[in-house]
Amino acid sequence: MPPGFRVEATAEGPVFADGNGKTLYTWPQHKLRNGYSGEAKGTPGCYDEVLTVTAGLMSPYPPGIKLPEIESRLSCMQLWPPVLAEAGAEEVGDWTIVERRDGSLQWAYDEQPLYTSIRDKQAGDVIGGTRRRYGGDSPAMRVPAGPPTLHPPGFAVRLTSVGRMLTTDKNAAVYSFDGDTANSSACQGECLTNWHPVLAPALARSQGEWTLLERSAGNRQWVFRGKPLYTYELDQSSWSQQGSDNPGWQNVFTQRAPGYPDSFSVQPTLSGDVLADSAGKTIYRYNCGEDSADQLACDHPDDTQVYRLAMCGGGRAEKCLEYWPYVIAGDDEVSPNRTWTIVSIDPTTGKFAEPGQEGALRVWAYRDRPVYTFAGDKRPGEVNGGGTGEWRGQRNGLRAFWLRDDYMGGIL
Repeated sequence: MPPGFRVEATAEGPVFADGNGKTLYTWPQHKLRNGYSGEAKGTPGCYDEVLTVTAGLMSPYPPGIKLPEIESRLSCMQLWPPVLAEAGAEEVGDWTIVERRDGSLQWAYDEQPLYTSIRDKQAGDVIGGTRRRYGGDSPAMRVPAGPPTLHPPGFAVRLTSVGRMLTTDKNAAVYSFDGDTANSSACQGECLTNWHPVLAPALARSQGEWTLLERSAGNRQWVFRGKPLYTYELDQSSWSQQGSDNPGWQNVFTQRAPGYPDSFSVQPTLSGDVLADSAGKTIYRYNCGEDSADQLACDHPDDTQVYRLAMCGGGRAEKCLEYWPYVIAGDDEVSPNRTWTIVSIDPTTGKFAEPGQEGALRVWAYRDRPVYTFAGDKRPGEVNGGGTGEWRGQRNGLRAFWLRDDYMGGIL
């Protein structure tokens, strides 16, 4: 890396950071229904301009509709300060320097211009964006930049809500068996009908957490952290967790997601497992991205609340509180980590409350964003509010907090 940068450990894995530990983000180009957003490689597109109208990138909404709260709206550059290069800075490997239209120089990684987020307050925060995959109905999101994952060819690491899952490069889930050791496999004979050892090529060598087990002459199996690796014949979707339903078998993770609050529970549904509150009611996350050229997010309490209020209560805060109440934190509860925190919210505005503000609610937040339940869910395991909003909740709406949805082959 060039001088002045470092790697930080985060909930999304190792990321590149500036000298203060603030995560570096890219804005990769993303195809939408009526065009492209994000940045082409080598071409910065985030500037100090306050946009006033929609871009019309999401059918059926046309361009030119006035955006809300123009008087307090921040520019892309105010929300995403570019990582500028000093005069005389030298490119190193995949770290390059691109020129902005005002003549200033900006660092880029793999040719994608780099930014920090004003939402990140501490070293290792990744509140500004995510590496989770998203579909064409979602805005062009900002993605934390980081070093390549350290795994042999033929493997990949996929970010899910439960952790960084190890898969093959063909998206098949990888499993381990409790009865195995680094030097022996208990999966023999009939077991091999459904469980296929992940075999290593002839030139493979042990390195770090990756070792090899010789199953038979000329057949060597990959071993990760002391456990031989397998795929499951009966998996019906990518990134599956179906194999873990068999006693003794586990999905393999390079990093587990931070734990949720002790008062929460996991509830089975017809479509998979969801995170739920202490009463068993499904927890939902709010998603929001503007149909503007800079594709700014609008799901954080510091963002405009116009979209959320319109979606959950027809513009009325009291209706949102009735149909989509916040998940209230108990008086004796404390945040278990930096991913799950307790925040103070003004229920009349949806914004963060002022210190000591009367009537403020003490609510649970995931990555600084409050979570909700739905009044239409009457029993544990119901997900009647799932996909509420535009484009099944991907653009502006609420989606259930899935811990597992591979029953339907969905996206974790």
